[in-house]
Amino acid sequence: MKIGIIGAGNIGGNLTRRLTALGHEVSVANSRGPETLADLAKETGATPVTVAEAARGAEVVVVTVPLKNVANLPAGLFDAAAKDFVLIETGNYYPQQRDGRIAEIEDEGLTESGWSQRRLGHPVVKAFNGTYAEDILALHRPAGAPDRVALPVAGDDARAKRIVRELIDELGFDTVDAGGIDDSWRQQPGTPVYGLRAGTDAVVKALAEASPVRQAAFKG
Repeated sequence: MKIGIIGAGNIGGNLTRRLTALGHEVSVANSRGPETLADLAKETGATPVTVAEAARGAEVVVVTVPLKNVANLPAGLFDAAAKDFVLIETGNYYPQQRDGRIAEIEDEGLTESGWSQRRLGHPVVKAFNGTYAEDILALHRPAGAPDRVALPVAGDDARAKRIVRELIDELGFDTVDAGGIDDSWRQQPGTPVYGLRAGTDAVVKALAEASPVRQAAFKG
C-alpha cells in the first residue's frame, strides 16, 4: 500500500519504521524539509518529500502534527492523493501546554478530530492519538497473543475505518470501534483510554467510562 505520512516526530517516525518494515511504500514529510529526513530515509527506505508532495498517489495519509499546525497545512494537500484515500489523524488538543485556545473546540463543543476534519476538508479516522510512540515498535504482537494491546479507532466512514483497523492489525495491535467522530471525545487526553496499554475488554470498558466533561488540565 502507498502511504503518506505528514509529520516525522515520535509517532510519525515510528509508523514510518514499522510500515516500511511491513513492505508498504511510505513517503514521509515534515515542516523542515526532506533534507532533514535523510537519516530516517536511510534507516527505513521511506521516501522523504515535502509536505505538499506527501499525499501524492497515497491510498492512506497520516497527519500526525501538533493540532495547532493542522490549519497551516497547504491548500490542495490531498488533490493528488489516490481516489477514495483514507485519512488518519492522530492529534490531541493541549491548550495550556502547546496549542493555545481553540474556540471551536472550547465553545462549540467540537471534538478535537472534528476540528481537524473541518480544517482538512476530508473525513478523518482518529487513531494512535493515545498511543505511546515507543509502543509502536515494542508492543506489537501477532494476532491472538494474550498480551496484545488494543487501540481505539473512531470515524464516520465505515470503509475508511475498516481499512485503518486492518492496517493496525497488520501493525500488531487489536482495535476497538470507538464510534463516530462525534464520539471521539472518549479517547481524547484525560480520558480512561488515553495512554492505556491493555487488551480489548479493558479498552471497551475505558471508553464506556469516559466523561464528556473536559478535565481542567486540558481546557484553554
